[in-house]
Amino acid sequence: MSKVEAFLTQEEEQEIISAIRIAEKNTSGEIRVHIEATSHKDPYERSLEVFHLLKMNNTKDENAVLIYVAVKDKKFVIYGDKGINNVVPKDFWNTTKDVMQNHFKNGNFKQGIVDGILKAGKELQAHFPWKIDDENELTNEISKG
Repeated sequence: MSKVEAFLTQEEEQEIISAIRIAEKNTSGEIRVHIEATSHKDPYERSLEVFHLLKMNNTKDENAVLIYVAVKDKKFVIYGDKGINNVVPKDFWNTTKDVMQNHFKNGNFKQGIVDGILKAGKELQAHFPWKIDDENELTNEISKG
């Protein structure tokens, strides 16, 4: 079993997917999680690459968020599209990052990701509230590299 496959149980993955559904319920923003063992690139650069590979840059309001985790490298990135970055302060994702990091330090990876998703959803809601014509533009499934 690879590092990625052993990182989360099937049940934990389902809890993460449920958290994405909950987080997206009150915002037009889109949230995805990508997990891979390692990257030979800078984590930020890799998250940008994955963001485009998953076609997250194609949302109507450019308000997608990727939570990228490189398990073996012990690195993660929260990457928001330009629609978000144009309207939020530069340190916007720091509180979400801190919530996740505190869980990760204690080995609570699933809870860190879940709490990060829920926090990101709350943050997005303030700038991108859900509208009657909103539709889920991206799958909620966890992608793996």
